[in-house]
Amino acid sequence: MSPLRQALIDYLAVRRSLGFKLGRAEGLLLQFINYAEERGEQHLLTSTMLAWATLPINTHKNWLAKRLSIVRGFASHLHTIDPATEVPPTDLLPWQRCRATPYLYSEDELAALVSAASSLRKGYRVLTFQTLIGLLAATGMRVGEALALDRKDIDVAQRVLTIRLSKFGKSRELPVHRSTIEALVRYLCHGDRPGTATSTPAVFVSNTGTRLSYPNVQWTFQVLVRRAGLARRSAACRPRVHDLRHRFAVQTMLDAYRRGEDAEARLTILSTYLGHVNPKATYWYLSAAPELMQLAADRLESHLGGVS
Repeated sequence: MSPLRQALIDYLAVRRSLGFKLGRAEGLLLQFINYAEERGEQHLLTSTMLAWATLPINTHKNWLAKRLSIVRGFASHLHTIDPATEVPPTDLLPWQRCRATPYLYSEDELAALVSAASSLRKGYRVLTFQTLIGLLAATGMRVGEALALDRKDIDVAQRVLTIRLSKFGKSRELPVHRSTIEALVRYLCHGDRPGTATSTPAVFVSNTGTRLSYPNVQWTFQVLVRRAGLARRSAACRPRVHDLRHRFAVQTMLDAYRRGEDAEARLTILSTYLGHVNPKATYWYLSAAPELMQLAADRLESHLGGVS
């Protein structure tokens, strides 16, 4: 094994001990190591890292910046061991902020997505996506968290879902409504559930009985979007499965304002419920909702005694 490959193994082990999963990063770094070794290099050079990072053509500049950022992290680690390792400057391929605008589904649009799932060919696949969409809308879970759910993570008596080792290695418990638990139990006990599903602890399974995969969900969700007749609202705002999480966050805060509750206290609870390590992430989820911003402005104006 080459020194570079051993260094990569050590780097990944250190990062994962800190809670990072690095699934995509590992694949990209292995590709980079292959590229560097083909060039006969024993030390990482900025010119090589830049050449590798910019290999993809006809792609967004942010993807190139992401590739270089991943390699830069490895180079920074390696430089502490091997001073001959170069570390690319952070402005070599600058990141261009172009975050997608959340697509906030209306009640009718959410119903249309669930209805569109009935058009899927196989019966259990229909129930799978109807239940998954309902769960994401009702809890604001990340898609990956829902797909990682195991049967043991559902506490029917206490009406609690356990999210294990999610983003940043964090786990949390989500109290949910009785109807959410009932929907999950119906899904798990349905007669069409593949017999081979008994070999996996997963809640959500494919028609072959294996754990439902993220690419499968992404592809199928876009099929449902088209069949439901949903269209992008702008170049940066198109229906995504992740936006069900945005919808949950916005609806939770709208409910707090309409009930006259302490919005700041509700926001703190919401941030924890969503699994955010920084409240700034929660604020971003709420910033694209004009109705919510208006309610906040109205409450502020009322607090100031009508002075705007």
